[in-house]
Amino acid sequence: MSTNSPLPPTTTTTASNLFAAVDMGTNSFKLTLVRIDPSSRRLIILHRLRRPVLLGLDASTSALTTTLSSASLNRSISALLKFKSYLHSHRLTPSHLRLVATSAVRESSNNSEFIRTINETLGYNVEIISGTEEARFTYLGILQFFPLFKSRVLAIDIGGGSTEFTVGFEGNVLFSKSLRLGHVTLSKEFTDVTGMREHIRNVLEKSGLIEKIKEFKIDVVVGSSGTIKAIEKAASRGYTREVEENVGVSEDLFKRQWKFSREELRCLMEKLCNEEEMGLAGKVRRVGFFKGRAEFILAGTILLNEVFERLEIEEIEVSGYALGEGVITEMLERDFEGFDLNVNARWRSVGRLASRFNNKKRMRAATMCAGIAREIFEGLRRTSELCDDEFSMPLDDMDLEYLEAASLLHNIGLCTGEKGYHKKSYRVIVNGDHLHGYTKEEIKLIAFLVRHHRKKFPSDALDGSTNEKFKLLCTILRVSVTLQRYLPVNFQTMEFLRSSEGFKLVLSEGEARNQSPGIVEWEPLLSEGINSHVEKELEHFKMVFKKSLSVVTSSSS
Repeated sequence: MSTNSPLPPTTTTTASNLFAAVDMGTNSFKLTLVRIDPSSRRLIILHRLRRPVLLGLDASTSALTTTLSSASLNRSISALLKFKSYLHSHRLTPSHLRLVATSAVRESSNNSEFIRTINETLGYNVEIISGTEEARFTYLGILQFFPLFKSRVLAIDIGGGSTEFTVGFEGNVLFSKSLRLGHVTLSKEFTDVTGMREHIRNVLEKSGLIEKIKEFKIDVVVGSSGTIKAIEKAASRGYTREVEENVGVSEDLFKRQWKFSREELRCLMEKLCNEEEMGLAGKVRRVGFFKGRAEFILAGTILLNEVFERLEIEEIEVSGYALGEGVITEMLERDFEGFDLNVNARWRSVGRLASRFNNKKRMRAATMCAGIAREIFEGLRRTSELCDDEFSMPLDDMDLEYLEAASLLHNIGLCTGEKGYHKKSYRVIVNGDHLHGYTKEEIKLIAFLVRHHRKKFPSDALDGSTNEKFKLLCTILRVSVTLQRYLPVNFQTMEFLRSSEGFKLVLSEGEARNQSPGIVEWEPLLSEGINSHVEKELEHFKMVFKKSLSVVTSSSS
């Protein structure tokens, strides 16, 4: 499953903008490696690695114990060695990595020895986090996936050894509680469904959790972790039916619903219980779908169903991000002053809308357009900073975000045909509740950019300074859309430079930035046939910015 947002192709990866977290859970260890866009601070998932470890499960007796066995330690070191080798190949900065251990290590009697052995063997410092910290990190991760900063969120995270409940609002935790109810512990402690269900009910009742959560006015319930994501996948792909209706359908992030209802959960639980009674045939079917999670999915489903019943939950949203992303988010807040908790969720809503209306070909075109627009924007801003009063570029990081959003959405109206597609794109943006985390004025600006990237500027599109900003952004968008549509070369890099006449956008099939001037020639890009389309927008650029822009390609001598 991919969890990447659409990325402008000009973003580069260096050790300084890589961050990673290792979630040392009861069932498995999970490594999350992300790249942070230097200007927007958007979090882009590069890779996820998962290794089953089953901490606390003794290899010889298969019995749960409060002491971490030598077999558990060996499995842990083996998993972390694989992670270390992988991170070393990416030259990750040591301060950009955090390893956190949850309930299995937290509750073990020999956790100090366990942590010390890992430190001596691998040189890693492992933090044992409390249930409260675990809940807070999960909430921070959810905020990077969904635009819920202004909503009162109940977050539920089912782990192997415990389940965390968190009520959060505007980035702050209002209430959290960790219960020793996990899909691994329940699976190993109970062999019958009735006994498991009664135990879950008793723990929930004695904890006072239900009454406490009901004191809050919850706007949305969000689930995270592999168990809840597996339940959502089963619900969306028709696992409760004899034949999965949607097997083989793309699991693209933005096309999934990422939610399921109380009724869907109940049907899945009944299906899994029936399979339990079927014996081998039921087990084979379950393993075929749930893979390594098959052994524990029934316990997780029963647990979640009991929570739904007690809290009267009708629907749950499912977050693709959880603890690991939350740990990384805290690192970003530490390293980047003024880090915006909403930026990732905003961008994700843009990406979901773009993918909803675009096929793969149009999505690639939109992403390329966003990359060109960004290079021009940042090139103009660099020039403005260097030239003092010679050239002014009164736009900031949020303006770049509006431009990239419009670039990614400019062609969504093409799903109904070429004619007037920009107007259709505009109507989709303004008439639907698609873009989250933006104000009405910001959505209006993005929609106007999409609406007018093919036509003349409207005289009264927006008011005051916003109208001036609109003219600059729309000009960049118009050039970017035209270049994307009529580029005659399959370029890999681009670079915005100053020239004697004004500016130059250099396109290259290789790494032109790293070549020496002696082996690079600049060739005019424009050729007869596409000349009129591109030159028209370049003339418009010169009129707005008072500087000319030429587009050239680089080639080896």
